Amino acid sequence: MIEIKDLCKAFGDNIVLKDLTLTVNGGETKVVIGRSGVGKSVFLKNIIGIMKPDSGSIKINGQEVTDLSEREYNKFRMEMGMVFQGGALFDSLNVAENVSFVLDEFMKLDKKTIRERVEEALGLVGLQGIEKMMPSELSGGMKKRVSLARVLCMKPNTIFYDEPTTGVDPITADAINNLIIDLSHKLKVTSIVVTHDMNSAYKVADSIAMFYHGRVIAEGRPDEIRNTRHPVVKQFIHGEAHGPITDNENLIFGHSH
Repeated sequence: MIEIKDLCKAFGDNIVLKDLTLTVNGGETKVVIGRSGVGKSVFLKNIIGIMKPDSGSIKINGQEVTDLSEREYNKFRMEMGMVFQGGALFDSLNVAENVSFVLDEFMKLDKKTIRERVEEALGLVGLQGIEKMMPSELSGGMKKRVSLARVLCMKPNTIFYDEPTTGVDPITADAINNLIIDLSHKLKVTSIVVTHDMNSAYKVADSIAMFYHGRVIAEGRPDEIRNTRHPVVKQFIHGEAHGPITDNENLIFGHSH
């Protein structure tokens, strides 16, 4: 279970998260939506400990983690996996070496155990037998699945997905959505999925939270969000250029932090 309370993070004058409060229950798939630049990725990086918040509280299974040292945080990190937007694979390593990278670096496991874990993880994402292939030989969808296999190798209890369906065709996107649902049921992991792909959000979410101006402005089950009357949420989910999300904001092509 992850409890976030009054989380604040700014970069100079740019306030990205402002008193953000959100709870993710154990075993739940929480989808976070919102425009580029509203702090969705910054939010993930604060939970995983890559960034430190300016103020506020992050509790993981009841333990306050914001004041832990790097070494203490690593204990939590070993139970969390992050699937990055582009896959973040090492070009010079083959699939097996990419998938086992974290195990090789941080866990004292023998070669046989590592090989078995790699095979099992690739099997879970439907990519058996490609251990020797190089990243350059993989499609975008395969890279994302190899990236997910690398996370599964660690046997995490929490998985964070940063834009898992960005940059792939709709059929591959649907396969990735099915995989997220599958793993959630099979492995009973807690998942946080950051996306602005509403098809994906509705399909994988137990609940959806929308970020706007550094806060959660709406939260609910997929059907509640789909039928919302909240003008900002409505404009976002229908992808309309005009509405309360001002035209000024539309002219600032903000990049995602």
